[in-house]
Amino acid sequence: MEVASKPVEVMGQTIERALDPLATALKRATQKRPDKQVEPAAPAAPALAKGALPVSPLAVPFPKIPPIAGVQIATARAGYYKHDREDLMVMRFARGTSAAGVFTRHGIGSAPVDWCKKHLEMSKGADARALVVNAGCANSFTGKPGADAVRRVASAVAKRFDCRQRDVMVASTGVIGVLLDDAKITQRLPDIETRLTDDGWAGAARAIMTTDTFPKGAYAEAMIDGEKVKIAGICKGSGMIAPDMATMLAFVATDAAISPAALQTLASLYTRTTFNCVTVDGDRSTNDTLLLFATGQSNAPNISRAGDKRLADFREKLEGVLLDLALQLVRDGEGASKFVKINVTGAESPASARKIARTIAESPLVKTAFAGEDANWGRIAMAVGRADEPIDRDRVKIQFGPLVAAQDGLISPTYDEAKMSAYMKNPELEVSVDVGVGRGAASVWTCDLTKQYVAINGDYRS
Repeated sequence: MEVASKPVEVMGQTIERALDPLATALKRATQKRPDKQVEPAAPAAPALAKGALPVSPLAVPFPKIPPIAGVQIATARAGYYKHDREDLMVMRFARGTSAAGVFTRHGIGSAPVDWCKKHLEMSKGADARALVVNAGCANSFTGKPGADAVRRVASAVAKRFDCRQRDVMVASTGVIGVLLDDAKITQRLPDIETRLTDDGWAGAARAIMTTDTFPKGAYAEAMIDGEKVKIAGICKGSGMIAPDMATMLAFVATDAAISPAALQTLASLYTRTTFNCVTVDGDRSTNDTLLLFATGQSNAPNISRAGDKRLADFREKLEGVLLDLALQLVRDGEGASKFVKINVTGAESPASARKIARTIAESPLVKTAFAGEDANWGRIAMAVGRADEPIDRDRVKIQFGPLVAAQDGLISPTYDEAKMSAYMKNPELEVSVDVGVGRGAASVWTCDLTKQYVAINGDYRS
């Protein structure tokens, strides 16, 4: 697979192998994935703000995203950063919008995550009316004061948008342990309301960035029973990325009419094969959140079941959007210079394959070898063995791209150091390992570990 231009192709095989019977049933209803997503528009080249990092060499352009019926967006500067940048984003949704969410399973969690989980459960995902996101303060590990701050934000937005508190979703990202100054948000609401626009996806993506070096977005169109629907999403994340749900935030909206229960099934299902298959540094965030909204403003019929055959194309395109966003997180990994896909086959089960792939992807020794453009296959073998999953050492095969480094438990007779070294100079790499015990397979995407990662995180609060 050419991961730069065809990030979605692999998912058809991944779902069928890796997921539960529901996933398999849904997969059978879909067709083969398209080779390409919507052609992205040429990106603007904004000047770096004070404190901003150089754009990742692996960056991709922000796509052209048209308005999504039933979604209005506004951004503003709340002042959570010392330098001049927008750090507040608000979305307003049409009445009757369905909502679904997948959240971090981190033991610490955060006040915004607690709020969204509680109120999505209370409302059962019906009639979401607003989303408020701030960057620069995670409002995590802030106890009751943090929860009160979220409540005050939701209350103020609800009054202005004429809805209930529970219809307002909230998300935050930034430094852990700092209490959210909610007045910085509420005092900007009058301005926010006047700035709401149908066409604000690029600005929204920039407003939620922290150590990100480029805004991340994805867009697709799908057909439901002969009617066109749109799917658009943005996300942020660069470091502290090893989702287990899922510092990453992702917000996706569609004008399709899908019941909250069906929407939740789709969100949970496709998170497992997209956001949960990428890792930058192995660290999970307290604030990881994916929120999915369906406004019902298209002409497509209302769908109440995730397995409805009429959703076949929509399911495929939704998963493609989520994977596109997830891979952009890896491309913007803090200090990253290599984009790496890890494939594991021949495992005892899909879960075993995922664990082995993730162990390889998160090994500092493996990641620094990638950074040094060193095809040190011994480090791959080390990571395979320490995953503590069933393998047959005498049948293990390790490849870098098309080049076989080791097989049958020892170095390959065709091993060529010069060819290996030349391959490792590519900005995008693929490592494939067969562990020789079964039919389980999985893929995980990661990046290298460079000196810049240490510099960024050493200076993060200063």
